[in-house]
Amino acid sequence: MTNNMRDWIELWPEGAPLSVGIGDEDKPAIQAYPVKGDGRGAVIVCPGGGYGGRADHEGEPIALWLNSIGIHAFVLRYRVAPYQYPSALLDVQRAIRYVKHRAEEWKINENKIGVLGFSAGGHLTASSGTLFDEGNPSSLDPIDRLSCRPDAIVLCYPVITMKPPYYHEGSMNNLLGSKPTSEQIEHLCLENQVTAQTPPTFLWHTADDQAVPVENSMQFASALRHAGVPFDLHVFEKGRHGLGLSPEDEHVASWTTVCGLWLQRYQF
Repeated sequence: MTNNMRDWIELWPEGAPLSVGIGDEDKPAIQAYPVKGDGRGAVIVCPGGGYGGRADHEGEPIALWLNSIGIHAFVLRYRVAPYQYPSALLDVQRAIRYVKHRAEEWKINENKIGVLGFSAGGHLTASSGTLFDEGNPSSLDPIDRLSCRPDAIVLCYPVITMKPPYYHEGSMNNLLGSKPTSEQIEHLCLENQVTAQTPPTFLWHTADDQAVPVENSMQFASALRHAGVPFDLHVFEKGRHGLGLSPEDEHVASWTTVCGLWLQRYQF
């Protein structure tokens, strides 16, 4: 794997499905942050940004933290507004398949590929864990023949629901437009998409999050509980939305310690 962390690896070098331009924002890509050692797990990082952007502090700093606990990391440049559903979902699914396809070359355990996301990137991560497919065995593209089910997901103050009173209106508008259909809303209320096949999940949130209410994480955790899916749920008493690694709050910053132990439990 390249050690130049500035290199972006395009997921569809010949052009992504639904892309309408040729700029960087039209080209979904991953940025590799490798670690030394064979057979380690990998985590794909989805920064938040309300499906209208991607926050820098939820990208590279998270990848470097994952590196510090011995895990390969990839930051995903997924498409955001004006792109709408399903572009971003296609991007994270392709990233999972792509890393799996090159796992042997990159010395990654192909059965330990997770996704971690913040806020709207958490919605994208939860989508990867609930709206996956097993691949198209007849595809001419060997990458598309692979499953895009992640082996674990980490949801950091995630957007989960698309319905009031707990939804994040900006994320919904960027993802679905100003007049989404009831079918689209139902499909992307991820608390209703959990099944027994949803991968093990780690969630954290702050109880007083004013932008994305904590009920988003609690509803998803409840759905996991009813489906029999293992999960960790950590709710911190106080903290603004968008803390990332939370350098300003030592208490909330402990999420990385417990998340690292959780990933270790799943042999990442």
